[in-house]
Amino acid sequence: MRQALFTLILSVFAVPSAAAERQNLYEVALDRAIIQFETARPRLPATVFGVDVEAYHDALTLQRFSSRHWGGPVTVAPIIRAEATGSCGRYAAFVRLPPVEGTVQLVLCPQFFRPGSEALRVLTLLHEMVHVVAGADECRAMAFTALVEKQALGRFTPVDAYWRANGCEGSAFFLP
Repeated sequence: MRQALFTLILSVFAVPSAAAERQNLYEVALDRAIIQFETARPRLPATVFGVDVEAYHDALTLQRFSSRHWGGPVTVAPIIRAEATGSCGRYAAFVRLPPVEGTVQLVLCPQFFRPGSEALRVLTLLHEMVHVVAGADECRAMAFTALVEKQALGRFTPVDAYWRANGCEGSAFFLP
């Protein structure tokens, strides 16, 4: 009886702490993504690969922006998923497009929170914000994110396999 009660109490308190830990990991990654973008921003033109840099800045830092692409104000709503079901079975994160009633959901999946994936979390947020601001084009998102990394860090994460898998060689976008 005591063991069952202890297990019940532990499970009640473990769930909120796991959720709080995921929230904290998201906030740390978001802070790092903002720092990386702010480092690159002075070297970016007003529009890069069709991404409005000011709208991107506002989406990343304020989680709301005025969108020429979507035709009005948009809010970013982060959603943290505990289960790897649906699209979370394949991705670390994704956005639900187009915005619904002025809101784009940024869905963060269990893979996003894996231990040891700090750099991937930052890269993922930078990438997904391109979709938030400029739409679903994967080639655009990879090219913009690589440019931000290159300007901020002097290097960018190799995405060759993903680039080829999405047919980006024949697109209007390119890697630095």
